[in-house]
Amino acid sequence: MLLLLLWELGSRTGVIPPRILAAPSTVIGALWELTISGELPSNLLVSLARASVGLAIGVVAGTALALIAGLSRAGETAVDPLMQIKRTIPSLALTPLFIVWFGIGEAPKITLIAVATVFPIYLNLFSGIRGVDVRLVEAARSFGLSPAQQITQVILPGALPSFLVGLRYSMGVALLVLVVAEQINASAGLGHLINNARDFMRTDIIVVCLLVYALLGLTADLIVRTVEQRALAWRPALIKS
Repeated sequence: MLLLLLWELGSRTGVIPPRILAAPSTVIGALWELTISGELPSNLLVSLARASVGLAIGVVAGTALALIAGLSRAGETAVDPLMQIKRTIPSLALTPLFIVWFGIGEAPKITLIAVATVFPIYLNLFSGIRGVDVRLVEAARSFGLSPAQQITQVILPGALPSFLVGLRYSMGVALLVLVVAEQINASAGLGHLINNARDFMRTDIIVVCLLVYALLGLTADLIVRTVEQRALAWRPALIKS
């Protein structure tokens, strides 16, 4: 609160010029105007759609690769080296290549998000699968469960905590990459608003969009934590609520 007051005071006294950073009151006014006009909600929906589609692709691909690598030694030999190579290449460095391949439409934006979110899911789920207690698998085998049943009823539930950690991280990565992806000739979305605001030196709109990005990140984290509490209610907790 003190920081906001100092920020407002600095803006009103001219210490902080509007072209450098708009006052909090101006930011609130811009937020109200963008919301009432429908400009912010419509662009927010576009950004959410991009992030959701890219994240969904990344989660499906990461899960499939983790299952292939985690359930067999041959799968690990085939998949893990490629994933480790991918890990060493910054996802954002692939932006120019994706533009060459897919143009400047929606495809490079969604592909960039998908590629960035694959590895957190893969790494955490792979670790979770390999970390399942072997005695549980042997007990399931002794009770006559088929290999498919062992996977669905023992291995995957045991790896679920690790998967949710990966999902939590991937959702954050999706939003971070979305900020960059929407700078690729976006005609709609929060990035589009930021680009237009930059051209007209509207720092109030830029701050509004940054706050929305931050709120999306907090909301995504809250969603995963809620799912985690419900899905892992059976797991003993170190810290009681």
